[in-house]
Amino acid sequence: MAKAHRRSPVSGRVAGGKKGAAAKPVKVKFTVDCQKPVDDNIIEAKGLERFLQTHIKVNGKCNNLGDRVQVSREKAKVFVTAELPFSKRYIKYLTKKYLKKQMLRDFMRVVSSRDTVYELRYFQMPQEDDETAAA
Repeated sequence: MAKAHRRSPVSGRVAGGKKGAAAKPVKVKFTVDCQKPVDDNIIEAKGLERFLQTHIKVNGKCNNLGDRVQVSREKAKVFVTAELPFSKRYIKYLTKKYLKKQMLRDFMRVVSSRDTVYELRYFQMPQEDDETAAA
């Protein structure tokens, strides 16, 4: 039986000790769409952009974005572009943290609408009819 070679997560070396091809730099672009709350004047996309710039950790340190991670904004959308392994889940975590800090976490949620896009949406509140409330 042939021995299966696994790649080491740290370097481009194959786990069997043989030198493999170097890992290509990964470039990912995530989007946080804040269109609905920005239209309702509840939050500003500029505030979320600033929060992400100061709270994204690179090599275990905040404010260490350098050239490898960029946070930009176009109208009501915030873009995070990274040239290193980066988790989409981390963007969701930081966005939820921002909503909690702004005391909006009880009214809004972060939903994945596509593969690399998150959307800020309102919770669906059940509305009672006047007839059922009076009875």
